[in-house]
This record gives sequence, structure tokens and C-alpha cells, in this order.
Amino acid sequence: MHKPFGAWEDSNRSANPSLWEVSDPARRHVLRLTMGGAAAALYGALGAGCSPPRAGPGTARHAELPRLGFTGVPPSRADALVVPPGYVAEVIAPWGEPVGIVGAMPAWRPDASNTAADQARQLGMHHDGLQYVPLDGSRRGLLVINHEYTDDGLLFTDGMAAWSAAKTAKSQAAHGISVVEVALDGGRWQLVRPSRHARRITADSPVVLSGPAAGHPLMRTAHDPEGRVVRGTLNNCASGLTPWGTVLVGEENFAFYFRGGDARGADQRRWGLRSEGWYPWWTTDERFDAGRHPNEFHRFGWIVEIDPLDPASPPVKRTALGRAAHEGAWVAVTRDGRAVVYSGEDAAFESIYKFVSRDRIAAGGARANRTLLDHGTLYVARFDADGRGRWLPLVHGQGPLTPASGFADQGEVVVKARQASDLLGATRMDRPEWLAIDPRSGSVYCTLTNNRARGTEGRPGADAANPRAGNTMGHIVRWREGEDEGGDFDATAFRWEHFVLAGDPANERPEARGRIEGDFFGCPDGLAFDPRGLLWIQTDVHASQMHRGEFVRLGNNQMLACDVATGEVRRFLTGPVNAEVTGAAFTPDATTLFVDIQHPGEAPADRADPADPTRWSRWPDGERAQRPRSATVAIRRLDGGPIGS
Repeated sequence: MHKPFGAWEDSNRSANPSLWEVSDPARRHVLRLTMGGAAAALYGALGAGCSPPRAGPGTARHAELPRLGFTGVPPSRADALVVPPGYVAEVIAPWGEPVGIVGAMPAWRPDASNTAADQARQLGMHHDGLQYVPLDGSRRGLLVINHEYTDDGLLFTDGMAAWSAAKTAKSQAAHGISVVEVALDGGRWQLVRPSRHARRITADSPVVLSGPAAGHPLMRTAHDPEGRVVRGTLNNCASGLTPWGTVLVGEENFAFYFRGGDARGADQRRWGLRSEGWYPWWTTDERFDAGRHPNEFHRFGWIVEIDPLDPASPPVKRTALGRAAHEGAWVAVTRDGRAVVYSGEDAAFESIYKFVSRDRIAAGGARANRTLLDHGTLYVARFDADGRGRWLPLVHGQGPLTPASGFADQGEVVVKARQASDLLGATRMDRPEWLAIDPRSGSVYCTLTNNRARGTEGRPGADAANPRAGNTMGHIVRWREGEDEGGDFDATAFRWEHFVLAGDPANERPEARGRIEGDFFGCPDGLAFDPRGLLWIQTDVHASQMHRGEFVRLGNNQMLACDVATGEVRRFLTGPVNAEVTGAAFTPDATTLFVDIQHPGEAPADRADPADPTRWSRWPDGERAQRPRSATVAIRRLDGGPIGS
């Protein structure tokens, strides 16, 4: 999701053969919705032990879905959150508010003078993915909120000046995940505080390793000689809810937290490790000096599983799902009840993965499925020019994944998933981010946010799946599993096509011109289906681009609804100045939409000026604001009806 502007990962591998000449990006992008036999994915909020909805022969077609029923909003440059007439949006969980841990609720200090100990009990910075876990249906539940990164120009009263161990501790405490309890009272959502469910997980919390890399020599460090418990999770982006009631969270741009020095090896360079880290944590926390502790670098980039209903349970890094700059993870279910986890790697020229569990999902919630994601098969996607694709197994001993190629065992395969994908010939995509699984048709959608480096010197050119060089606007692909329309989620073949090529139809550059039915947008990022079957799209145009050139007409970042039966896209909301709109979670009855507004007022140079923190935005506190704050917002219709109808 967010990454320092221009921070594109280096890659030494050769490009897949160019497929541009056989691609037809103008082909109709609305898929024929005739998939009757696919199992449906989990969607919406399911409690522990619930079974996900499934589709079978005779499943309802999209023609029966409700259509878009709201008045679209125009592009905006206002420092405000704008929603359609008849809707209300209320801030309920901004950065710095106490999460509600019993006996520990330090108040927010607008001048950012809270300590690291305070921050470890408050909502973290820069909200991203979130999930709603019901406690009482659509009236009371838990929000699991990711905090992707920090802007240390805002986090401290004096910004990054005079960096210290105390600043490292506070920055680490502002990362991670918050679990808060919320309730609908008198038509308004509010935090429930204190709450026995309230919890903070930070970049210093113990996180257990499981799966083939747990205990592996590549995971052992001076701080953890057994290689089984990591301190912390960080750069947490999108998330998905499992049928057994847990939340899966991605660790995305972890490489920026480490100092590599001048002696970086080929493995470290392949993973984007730089000589100097984006964060100065390494100056006071030696774990983040990869020159001194190279294996610590291997302990991040995993999918983390959290049980929000058990605040005493440790988070778990599920290494069988592979190491990557994971945006997030989303679960589908096969006809025989096995879990299939899809994930994208939000990095230029990286890939899309899926994991198929060996065992079936058991009744009994999180406890009954505590090892489900430790056993199964990991695959990486290859998109072919004829609209077909293959899932290539990342399995030790198969194909080139042998000791002769540098893979001693399955643990090394998952730690070095990028190198393994290189050898297998996986398709190098334009930053695959969020995925969403249509609960009715079983089609899988993935946003490709952008990749302005495609086609530049030494980089891969356009191909069938990524048809635009200098791709500043991004696109969305979708596929159906199987060689035919009856494929299941564990199929090793699929059929794919472009759903949307994003951009403004008025752009002068053809490669930035959109092909969209309805309201235009650029840089698709967040993606989710609501309980009624509407597809929701969120955008992430960087602040350094937003106010110039071909991006000007797009306005602030936005969230749009899409009727997949017709392909119509309609703008539902626009965010404050320089903010990203991200995270989408619905109550089961679809009458409330929770959304995160990330980094309002982000400076084009990525870090705020501590002497002028409100230069770009005062959202959400308005004139009294001393600094802008990321926040979770609850959106409802004034008449109490379903969102978007």
C-alpha cells in the first residue's frame, strides 16, 4: 500500500517474454458471469465456528443483485470526507485514542507528547486494513485495525530530530494492530471502553513462528537462537477474515525498516534491502541492522494470524503461506471444505500467490484450526497471453526447487519465495495489492495499483496481464479457477481477463487513459465485496502526484462502488487532502460501512514538517487540530438502509 515515493524494488531477474503484441486490452472487461459450480468465498463478518456461504449448481446469478442506488459524488479537493446525500460519516477511532485496555487508558495529547508506554495502549498511526468481528450481530463487535507505518514528523513534538531509544520505542509502539470494541448506541457507533477484548499488538510484541520456516537456520538469531518467536509485526497493510473467526494480516514493506550497509548479498538485494533504512530504528535497536543480524531480515514479510476473541493468544506468523511484501490475505473455501488463501505482493514486478490447505476446516473456531495454515501447498501465478493461467507449485523437490538451485528444504523455499518464483517463471505484476472473491460467482479480483517503472531501461516491458508501459494509473484483473466454468478454488489452472484499466478518459497519454464504465479513478488499491454482492474499490494516489499533471482531475483519493453485472462504477466518497482511503468492513446486515482514512495531509516528501504539521490538512479535528490524524470512520444511511442501495 503506502511506500516512500519512488521506492521501487530492484530486481536482477530477466523479464518474462513480452506478451504485449498478443494482448487485447480493449476487449470487453466485464466477465461472463456464468460460473455456477464454484464454491463461494468467505465475505463479511463471520463469527468463530461459522461456515462460509457456498455456491453450487443453480446459484443465483448477478442479474438478481441490487443495483447502485446512491447519488454519486464528484471529485473533490476539500479537506473533508464527502459522502452522498442521505449518508452520514462519523469518526470513531482516530490515532492516539486509548483502545480501552482495562486499567490503562492514557488520553491523547494533541501536541504528540505521549510516551512510548502511552502509545502502546493507544490506537496506532496510519490505519489501513480493518475487519469487523461480530459480538452481537450488527450492533456490537470488534474492529481489528492495522497500523501500517508512522510519519515521525507527526509522531514526535520535534519530529525526527535527536533520535533516541525512546523515539524508536514510540515509533515501534505506533505500528502493529489495534483491537477495539464498538457498539451502536442511539444511531451512533462508539468505542466501548474499557473492554476485556481491547488489545494492542506492536512492533515489539512476541509473535510465534509456525510452519516450515519455524526453527529453520535462516530464522535463528542471537536474540532468538531457536528461531521460533519474533519480536513484533510491522508495516501491516490489508487483512482478511477467516471462516474460523481469526484475522489474517500482511507484513508489507518490511525491507525499509532495515539497514543493509554496503555488504548486502544477492538475497538481500533481491528483497529490496537498502544500504540505509527508511527508519533509524537500527541506531538504537540492533535487530534492524541486517549487517549485524542478517537473519532478522528473514523474520518479517509473513502473513500473521490473530484471534481477536482471545486477547491472551499470541499472534502467529504462518510461514507456509510464503514470505513476501504481503499486502494482505483473503480466504476462499473449496467444495470439500479446505481453505484457500490468496495474497498479492505489493511491489513492482512481483507476483500473486495462493495457498491450499491440506486439511479441511474443522468446526470449533480458532482453537480447532490452530494448525490448519501450517500444512498445504503454496502456488505462484503465471498469466499467459491467451487468457489462461497456471498456478505453479512452490514445493521443494519439484522442478528447479532443489538443493542444486539453492533450496535445501521447504523452509528455504518459503523464506526465499521471490527467488523460487523467479525460477518457476511467475508473471511479474504491477504491484498486486488487495484481492476480493465474489461470494456468488467465485471470481477472484485483484488490484494492480501502478508501476511507472514498467518498460523503463532494464525493466520488463508490457505484457498481456500488465499491458501498459509507464503504468501510472493501474488496473484490475479477475479470474475464474479451472480450465472450464466449473473449477474449484484448488484448481491449478485459471482463466483471466482485465476488469478495469484505470485512468482518466481525458488523459493525453494513451497509457494513462482509462477504460471504465462510469466514474473515472486512478491507482486502485483497496477492494472488497459487501454482503449484498457490490464490489467496492478504493484508491491510493501518492501526494507527490495528486496535484499535478495527469492526476489533477482525479481529485483526492476516493472509494467507489461497482455493479459487476453491468460494470458500472460510481463514486461513493472522497477523502481529505492527501489522504488514502483504505480498509472496508461491513456489518452483516450491510447497514454500516467502516472505512479507514490514512495519512491525511501527507507531505509530498512523505514526512511532515514538525514545525508546520497542519500545512496540508487539519482532518479530522478541524480548526483545533495541532496535527492531522488517521482514523476509522463509520458510515450509515440516515434511513438505516443498506449501504449503496
